[in-house]
Amino acid sequence: MSTIIFLNGTSSSGKTTLLKALQKKLPEPYLDMGIDKFIWMLPSRYLDRPLWDDVLGRAHHSGPLGLTLFSGMHHAIAAAASRGNNILADHVFVEKAWVDECANLFAGMNAYLIGVKCPLEVVEQREADRKDRTLGQAKLQYEVIHKYTKYDLELDTSKLAIEECTNKVIERLKTPPTAFKNL
Repeated sequence: MSTIIFLNGTSSSGKTTLLKALQKKLPEPYLDMGIDKFIWMLPSRYLDRPLWDDVLGRAHHSGPLGLTLFSGMHHAIAAAASRGNNILADHVFVEKAWVDECANLFAGMNAYLIGVKCPLEVVEQREADRKDRTLGQAKLQYEVIHKYTKYDLELDTSKLAIEECTNKVIERLKTPPTAFKNL
């Protein structure tokens, strides 16, 4: 049976770092089917305003293209897992519709939902230090990112080293997931 691990958190919360660490440490191969992979499939003109607003919209809501793109992502993950692939996917669940769709798709699968959290001042500093993110994105996502979810595991990346986070996720995989079933 394949395993799906969703990592949900704001921009700069540590999702991608955790995803890469999990790929290295997990004994089986896990495909990276996260949100950035799908965004980067778009023609480059969509990555700048004004077209970017069609993808992720303004504030903390998706634009029309984003709703379609991320629904495709969810269905692609389900399809890949149904063929026996293990999946890691970082996400930003800012839309209740995305959470609802994932709950419907993944409730009957071996799919874990992990909350990646840290204080706002930490994500804002990380965002500024990275220089490859839109400043203010994490702050806009912060109030809604965990609003519609329940988790199999929550991690605070400001308090735990990446190795500790990785080990906690791997330990959690030893028991069945419940989050998507409870959503």
